[in-house]
Amino acid sequence: MPTNVISQQSRYWIGVVSSSHVKRGVLDGFAQLCHGKSAPLRRMCPSDWLIYYSPRTDMSKGEALQAFTAIGQVADDRVYEYQMSESFVPFRRNIRYIPCREVKIADLMDQLTFTRGNRNWGYTFRYGHFEIGFEDFLTIAGSMLGAAETFNIFPSSHN
Repeated sequence: MPTNVISQQSRYWIGVVSSSHVKRGVLDGFAQLCHGKSAPLRRMCPSDWLIYYSPRTDMSKGEALQAFTAIGQVADDRVYEYQMSESFVPFRRNIRYIPCREVKIADLMDQLTFTRGNRNWGYTFRYGHFEIGFEDFLTIAGSMLGAAETFNIFPSSHN
């Protein structure tokens, strides 16, 4: 049985981060949200799931992307500081990422409760971190992972 399995206590989150920063986090197995603040990381618990949404390829001047770019599960209880430079010490949290494909949000707009029929759907993403429901999570995860992998991770969702 895979280590990344859903539990009844799991919650599901979207983190908004540029694609280049997501790639760095996936490579090193961490999440960093809202310019390094600790609060969003502390809202999550072990066994919670995080999906990254990347509005752009790079933070300020990157090309528009508007895609879900990574998916993973909170690995442990630790929220810790990491010194990136002398003047920037953001908070991080360990995440077990799963290989996935990038999915454009445009492909899922009519299927997600937080975007369906909402002309101002992008407003929610401005918070940088927000909770979503199980059904929205399954919709996004299914698109990112494919049906077979989603079944392995979320076996009870297919009964």
